[in-house]
Amino acid sequence: MVRDLVPKPPYFRNAVLAFIFGGLVCVFGQFFTDVYRITFHMSSKEAGNPAVATMIFIGALLTGLGVFDKIARYAGAGLAVPVTGFANSIVASALEFKKEGLVFGVGSKMFLLAGSPITFGVVTAFVVGLIYALFVF
Repeated sequence: MVRDLVPKPPYFRNAVLAFIFGGLVCVFGQFFTDVYRITFHMSSKEAGNPAVATMIFIGALLTGLGVFDKIARYAGAGLAVPVTGFANSIVASALEFKKEGLVFGVGSKMFLLAGSPITFGVVTAFVVGLIYALFVF
């Protein structure tokens, strides 16, 4: 009965906005890659890491300034899925628990949201690397 009265979320609108904002994040990432490649005479592969670090810094800065959440309300998964969402999850957790101190607040709660994906990624990379080393060499 209640389900009939709850308005349906605008799925199409949300998907289009996520697509547009996710694309804009990619455009900014490519822009920074090109800037590093041209300015510092790097290959595209070498310029990728500083570009990702720049995107993480921008995501963290926007979170700290309180702007990221306002943009994310409209962008949805377009900002949450790329590396900017990773930076947001770490900084938002750190800001939320800063009142509890540096060790018990920021230090222990900073990876509250991002800790599981990091752990899963590291373990998966180790297992894949081990399999590669055993079967390729």
